[in-house]
Amino acid sequence: MSETLPTLTDARLDLEEGVATLTLDRHDVRNALTGTRLVDDILATCDWVNRCEAVSVLVITGAGSAFSAGGNVKDMASRGGDFAGGVAEVADRYRQGIQRMPLALQGVEVPVIAAVNGPAIGAGFDLANMADLRLASRKAKFGETFLNLGIIPGDGGAWFLPRLVGYQRACELAFTGRVVEAEEARELGIVLEVVEPEALAQRTAELAARIAAQPPKATRLTKRLLKMGSRMELPDFLDLCAVFQGMSHNEPEHLEAVQAMLEKMARK
Repeated sequence: MSETLPTLTDARLDLEEGVATLTLDRHDVRNALTGTRLVDDILATCDWVNRCEAVSVLVITGAGSAFSAGGNVKDMASRGGDFAGGVAEVADRYRQGIQRMPLALQGVEVPVIAAVNGPAIGAGFDLANMADLRLASRKAKFGETFLNLGIIPGDGGAWFLPRLVGYQRACELAFTGRVVEAEEARELGIVLEVVEPEALAQRTAELAARIAAQPPKATRLTKRLLKMGSRMELPDFLDLCAVFQGMSHNEPEHLEAVQAMLEKMARK
């Protein structure tokens, strides 16, 4: 499939050695997901990643000081933009707008890494939680802050957060709306690692490269199994594993990996 990058409006996309990096590039509004074209850019990227066999890992990060501030609070105050209209109008705009983002990210076939360079608040926090792995700068902060504004996580955040930190901790974070610093986020299991701001890009690149070096088709199948395991009964899941394993054993990448392992063992 073509490696030609999709045309984006408010984000930048790069591809290098199997790693696609999507940079949210509306730092003028702290990479807000409403009132910008960032959701459309994320959707276009997800679709392209699934069609481009050259992509093994997707990294999402933010330009400027924030990862994403979530919703545009000024639009909320004026009842404008995505927040204008009555109940039915707002609900339809959510369904046709930001709610497409979790569905798209949930369907990405390759591992997704969120490199959280700064505050990830509200829908920005939820966006980070839609990734498979999260690395954070010490300048990062995280908050499920919707109740602070008298609204609910309409982007699906209440589905992702309990799966990440457990129901009780998700309740505490959502009900209080408190913002947690990067180190506490690591302790809670929200992020995998916390690094100095100047080291985030390099550490992300190292992790992405390590994953991208794995056999790509088997990596995609492994991610699919990890996603499906939580919603299938074990016997059905094992049947699926058997089929996926049959597929894997018949891929050239399997024999290449086995040969590389034999050569490595012979050198010891």
